[in-house]
Amino acid sequence: MKTKFFQFVLAVAVLLSGIVAQAQGPLREAHVRDNYTVREEMIPMRDGVKLYTVILSPKAAEGKLPLLIERTPYDCTRILGGRATTRLGIALGPKYLGDGFIYVAQDIRGRFKSEGEYAMYRVPRGQFNRTQTDETTDAWDTIDWLVKNTTNNGRAGIWGTSYPGWLSLAAMRDPHPALAAAVPFNPVVDVWKADDWFHWGAFRPIYAFDFIYSMESRKGASSPYPYETRDIYKWMLGLGAAGTGLGSRLDDRHEMWKRLMENPAYGPYWRGCAADRWFDTPSRLVPALHVHGFWDQEDIYGSPAVYAAIEKHDRANDKNFFAAGPWYHGQHFADGSRLGAIQFDEDTSKRFREDVLGPFLRKYLRGDDVAAPSPVTVFETGANRWRKFDQWPPKGEQRDVYLHAGGKASFDKPSAAGAMTEYVSDPAKPVPYSPRPQFGFDYETPHVIDSWRRWLVEDQRFADGRPDVATWESEPLEAPLTLRGPVTVKLFAETTGTDADWVVKLIDAYPDEHGNYEMSGYQLMISSDIFRGRYRENFDEARPLAANQPLEYTINLPHVNHTLLKGHRLMVQVQSTWFPLYDRNPQTFVPSIMYAPDAAYKAQRHRIHHSSKYPTRISVMTDAAK
Repeated sequence: MKTKFFQFVLAVAVLLSGIVAQAQGPLREAHVRDNYTVREEMIPMRDGVKLYTVILSPKAAEGKLPLLIERTPYDCTRILGGRATTRLGIALGPKYLGDGFIYVAQDIRGRFKSEGEYAMYRVPRGQFNRTQTDETTDAWDTIDWLVKNTTNNGRAGIWGTSYPGWLSLAAMRDPHPALAAAVPFNPVVDVWKADDWFHWGAFRPIYAFDFIYSMESRKGASSPYPYETRDIYKWMLGLGAAGTGLGSRLDDRHEMWKRLMENPAYGPYWRGCAADRWFDTPSRLVPALHVHGFWDQEDIYGSPAVYAAIEKHDRANDKNFFAAGPWYHGQHFADGSRLGAIQFDEDTSKRFREDVLGPFLRKYLRGDDVAAPSPVTVFETGANRWRKFDQWPPKGEQRDVYLHAGGKASFDKPSAAGAMTEYVSDPAKPVPYSPRPQFGFDYETPHVIDSWRRWLVEDQRFADGRPDVATWESEPLEAPLTLRGPVTVKLFAETTGTDADWVVKLIDAYPDEHGNYEMSGYQLMISSDIFRGRYRENFDEARPLAANQPLEYTINLPHVNHTLLKGHRLMVQVQSTWFPLYDRNPQTFVPSIMYAPDAAYKAQRHRIHHSSKYPTRISVMTDAAK
């Protein structure tokens, strides 16, 4: 009797689920004038979990088309752009590259309409993932199903920005035979070194908190946190350490926050997630276009790193491509004519899509008779022109910019003995990372997100002149100076404390009387980053600093491709707080800054040495602007 009753209940449940599905209806009603079709599928993975997928096929295309796939945690129905239109080009917006592709978007496990459990940046199978699936297998199974169940030419491409860029790299780890091209835009690559969660050990608490709360609070939805105080600087200053302050507003649902609190150093888990480590011995090189933004405020480390990892295996230099523009995170699909106050003389994003992205995909997915892009295509800021090279970084002359007494900087080595510049860094009065007020990362509020997107190009005069910011600058340049590639800092510094952060900013200082009046005296950051002192000796283990002793730090800054014009000055700024984007270092060593007690936060005197014995310098690659 019980068996029949349970069978009846099951039948009713199935019937009700069908009724609900019918009530929801299709994603989009077909229209007689549509020039494309919308198909929705639940694609099965090898463990039986089904992933919701939207397939957009142009009607007028002749012959079989390639698949262009984006896997995302951000709701794949956004592929239609929320626009009521009969035209595919309008629906896709800047992502429309013509009717020569079948456009596909898919929700990853546990997000929106897909089945399964969501895990943020699901680590590959192994020590930290004991299941039989990961993002690589899900990509493989998705491509396999699409190739067999759609009318296509047997070639698939995968692309995506940020998290979807990381997912694109996951598909390249063990590529399906049909995977013929990949375009990871601004991908998350190493979340400890300088993407998303940390930058060289310094934690991004409010950025991590905001994202984790949004992604892990509700299954299949994004939930913004209701901030008590809109000025994030003021709000964060009163919360104390991240683990006890922000952590009190999270719970067991927020698994990634717990992971962050437990792993402030660079350990095996972060290495497992680091996408550039996936390609030490690749089984097959998928033709890939790595897309980077020189002012990417979220993932500025990833693209150059993964390009370099794969480039070692591209012996013919015909499968691994690098492109970079003067962009914030994701600006390649937006207006690229300016960023903040900085103008570029053209829509650089449109130029990139037409001259680099489009030909790359047509060649490797459609098989069109078009030339492949140059191995490297990069926009040169300052001079505002595109450059092409055979490799990145291109060959050039390595030069050192030295700091000197009196706030001077030059290519000459310092000769003075004992020269140093000192300042007091007080955690109670941290240097803001951008002009206040700071309203966080609300993508639905234009002025809020615009402020976040442009912070790396803000005029640094808002910080210059503070007693806790040290500044050096060169004489006006007598000729243009072009800097390309990575920037490395050799910093000699000491502190009265037992821990410290070091922020180094390389700046293009405009002339006081610039042709564009509003840009007179502008201080444009062209490369900058932060380093947590406790990891000076070993990224895996925090160690206290020896107080009152000059110590050497090697700090890697983001890549540049910038020309300082004649009359401009090369400027360097050093400080020890960048708040609230980065958490405050208590400057007194504690086992974990995530749970530092209030009493540990103390003002300390810092000294930057620039003597003949301790020559602080910034190593750059230069060539003559032509």
